[in-house]
Amino acid sequence: MGKTFAEKVLGRAAGKSVSAGDVVTIQPDFCMCHENAASVYKTFQEIGTKKIWDSSRIVIILDHTVPASTEAYANIHRIIRKLAVEQGIEHFYDLNHCGGICHQIMCQEGYAAPGLVIIGTDSHTCTQGAMGAFATGIGRSEMAAVWATGQIWLKVPESMKIILKGSFQPGVCAKDLILKIIGDVKSDGADYMSIEFHGDCIEGMSISERMTLCNMAVEMGAKNAVCRPDERVDISLQGRAKSSNYQKIWADSDAQYAAELFYSLDEIEPAVSKPHRVDNYAKASQLAGTKIDQAFIGTCTNARIEDLRIAADILKGHRVAVRTIVNPASYKVYRQAVEEGIVQTLLDAGCTINHPGCGPCIGVSGGVLGDDEVCISTGNRNFRGRMGSRNSFIYLGSPMTVAYSALCGEIRDPREVFVG
Repeated sequence: MGKTFAEKVLGRAAGKSVSAGDVVTIQPDFCMCHENAASVYKTFQEIGTKKIWDSSRIVIILDHTVPASTEAYANIHRIIRKLAVEQGIEHFYDLNHCGGICHQIMCQEGYAAPGLVIIGTDSHTCTQGAMGAFATGIGRSEMAAVWATGQIWLKVPESMKIILKGSFQPGVCAKDLILKIIGDVKSDGADYMSIEFHGDCIEGMSISERMTLCNMAVEMGAKNAVCRPDERVDISLQGRAKSSNYQKIWADSDAQYAAELFYSLDEIEPAVSKPHRVDNYAKASQLAGTKIDQAFIGTCTNARIEDLRIAADILKGHRVAVRTIVNPASYKVYRQAVEEGIVQTLLDAGCTINHPGCGPCIGVSGGVLGDDEVCISTGNRNFRGRMGSRNSFIYLGSPMTVAYSALCGEIRDPREVFVG
């Protein structure tokens, strides 16, 4: 019987053949943290170990509250800068010209690569499956133990195969697809599963689109998510891969799955997640007329250059009807958006451009919501209070849906842009 992706990758890391349900102890290729590295370090010190097992495998990226929005966050940053020096962490991304959102940096800078096992103290670490890695989120205490011992145990997950066929109609993109899938599977429908995205159409998707798919798999409970690595991944890694241990790995054709789902991209419509659950799916057309106070284009889900181009194309020559906040995914993306004239277009349309980071998405800075306010966001979570007031309302949509809704001052189906 053939093996799934998870069985093959974790078997390779463990040095033996494994099957779903087995427990393996492995050494991860990279360990990623953001601001919670301070908490990880505190626990690590309590363990009693003085030196991190392999500082070259530790990646720390400040992104959740950059620049620091409070004294408390400033002190967290101070602790992390100190630990980076003390422990010789060379892969440290401070608030500077190289930084950005952690999952963007991991893919953009070549840490995420096929066949690697990557763990991170952020639930959306699964984003890195877009590059063919087995990437998963873990807790802070677990990470402290890995820093001390270099090892982590994992239960080999069962797998869900999602087969994609066809192509998107104009006005529809990967975000609409994953919102539809989550709406069908529900928030606990893939608990501790490895999600494999299959189908020739994956080859037609950009790395950015694949990141959007993999990013949100955790919203249906998945342990990780992955797309088959191909030439696009090879090109992306040229001259920037941070590990020589990577190897293209994919599931066998006769692998066994706990579930298989089929989607025709031609049938996918612009989608929106309604408050206060990501699986609260609706078609954007069904919500036409829902007034909004704020539009937000950013987050690890949809703030890459492709997303900003889409927004600029829709907003060019127009003015937004509500406050519209844009956070590029990284400074590299930001610079490219400046060079392409995207930032100028967004500014002319009335958008506010923030620095790269997670601030508005997690309600700590740069676009927090007040009581009864309604926001449509390109983010990945719409839980109550996520972006500020517990009495606010968050709708999730694609960059096209958010940009067009910002123009209209209400949720609208972006396919209207492409009609005629």
